[in-house]
Amino acid sequence: MSKTTLRKRIALTAISTLIAGTLSIAITPAANAAAGDANTLANAGTINGSLIVATIDATGTAGVAHNGTAVGAANTADVRSKGLLVKDSSSGTAQTATLLAGGELSLYAQVTTTTAFSASAGTFRAGVAGTHGTLSYNSGNSTVLFAGATAASGATAVAAIWTAPTTPGTYTVSAYVGNGAGTVPSLSSPIVTLAGRVTVTVVAASAGGSYSAVYSQCNTDTVARAATGVDSTSRVGNGGIWLINFDLDDAYDNSLGSGNLVVNATNSAIVAFGSNTATGTGTSSTAVEYGSSQSRSVSVAQPTAHAPVTTTVTISFNGTVVCTKTVTIRGEVASLEIEDLLTGDLSSANASSTWGDRDATGRMGQLGYFVAKDSAGNIVDQDALGTVALDSATITPLVTAATLVLGSTDSTATGDYRGTIAWTCGATASTANQKIKFTNTASGSVITSAAYAARCADNPYTYTASWDKASYVQGELAKLTVQFKDSKGNNANSLPAGASIITAPMFTLVSATGSASAHSKADGSVQYTFAVGLSTGITDGTYTSTVDFTALTAVAATTATPTYKVGTGVAAVSNADVLKSIVSLIASINKQIQALQKLILKRR
Repeated sequence: MSKTTLRKRIALTAISTLIAGTLSIAITPAANAAAGDANTLANAGTINGSLIVATIDATGTAGVAHNGTAVGAANTADVRSKGLLVKDSSSGTAQTATLLAGGELSLYAQVTTTTAFSASAGTFRAGVAGTHGTLSYNSGNSTVLFAGATAASGATAVAAIWTAPTTPGTYTVSAYVGNGAGTVPSLSSPIVTLAGRVTVTVVAASAGGSYSAVYSQCNTDTVARAATGVDSTSRVGNGGIWLINFDLDDAYDNSLGSGNLVVNATNSAIVAFGSNTATGTGTSSTAVEYGSSQSRSVSVAQPTAHAPVTTTVTISFNGTVVCTKTVTIRGEVASLEIEDLLTGDLSSANASSTWGDRDATGRMGQLGYFVAKDSAGNIVDQDALGTVALDSATITPLVTAATLVLGSTDSTATGDYRGTIAWTCGATASTANQKIKFTNTASGSVITSAAYAARCADNPYTYTASWDKASYVQGELAKLTVQFKDSKGNNANSLPAGASIITAPMFTLVSATGSASAHSKADGSVQYTFAVGLSTGITDGTYTSTVDFTALTAVAATTATPTYKVGTGVAAVSNADVLKSIVSLIASINKQIQALQKLILKRR
């Protein structure tokens, strides 16, 4: 049995139909057949609706025809085509096959009506009319007629050998049956109802036996399994391995079989051959073997424990490069980076839902994030590698603790692989320069972050607002910064200040920042971005904006009214400017006249 049968595991769909009182099972394969595959039984095709091609290759010099009897028995294994290179799996009217020039297709079908096999070129021979019919050929043997079969007599197998032309090209071989209304094929008029057709590409020489990128598969994966041709998007962490799964075929989608396989990896990565069900264990960056090219995998591992590696792996078959993949295996944690800090609330652990879910991962209390990286700067999966804790030496009386949550693969979206930080604030505004430590489980090494400002303050109480420029022209972006203060005059914490009403004539708000639930930055400020201009245009002038955080102005704050200028960017021209330009132009003309007069006098 060929590789195609084993690898693709042809699916069969049985459709029961009752034709002329006879139960018929129509089986449609769902993958390519190939020379060497087991033949389809005659009674597996649809009665009066199939044309079956023998896919077993003849051992002699010619094809072998079906004998027209025992349509479901083992004798079908003796039916042979000659020179068949590839055949699709279907048996209906849209079949394809590739055949060597002068080769032969062994054709057969089950019918209950007079039937004709007819070809656009080539000839038929060795016809078999089955148990109920008679056989005849037209003058050029391009059509063979099987007459006499009827529904009343039951289905019978008809068969013939079609010999292809010796000239390469594309040809068709068709089977026609009666239309059920009294019209049946004849030698002079074979075309009635199309039951099956094979479009045959005749070639001078086989393109098989050589690697084809079209039909071969190679892809990265984290599991040894059948190759899909689609690379994995996963990350492989410290101590893990990459798999490169491959399956090599020729131009006819047939197995390349066994051959000389070589795999090489750059940067000293460790590689080994295995199957698609078991991984190998390597010892060097090169592996060589004579073996199968089917359902194989190459494992890729770190050359140095806990150290990251990025490697390009090249696989060759009989001297031809068939696959090149670049993969990265991350190392253990070598550095911690702190980012996106906020300011905590007084007298609070700040690890509750008050702060919301900033990165949409279901994690609350995110006053900041920490990112773990290996020595090559790759972001790594923290919770798979170790533990994290606050550096006790950085605890102060006013910032007394920290709640740390490791980042992992479920921390997707904007917080991918980031851990979260929340610190406990006392009753007085303060800032502590905290540090966190990460302990790598595998090696025991401890990594300490740089100091970060863990700041505490009270809620927003008052505010000011200012624009980043005094004047703008149409098409620019204007930025409005609102600075919040707590009741003691400190920059406020990052809790939302509530809903606001902001008016800015000639401006259009374009940023989402500043919603009623928005957190301010660590310095207690929020920034809004506006486009200068409206859809209806812009009018030059000086304008006053209003910024009203209603919950604050209802208590102690004052509505802010910063002003700005806007213009079209086209400078206005005064009468004085016009007159000045005219005088300058007249003076220039006079100079040119004087120069021309001097030139004329010299020539005299």
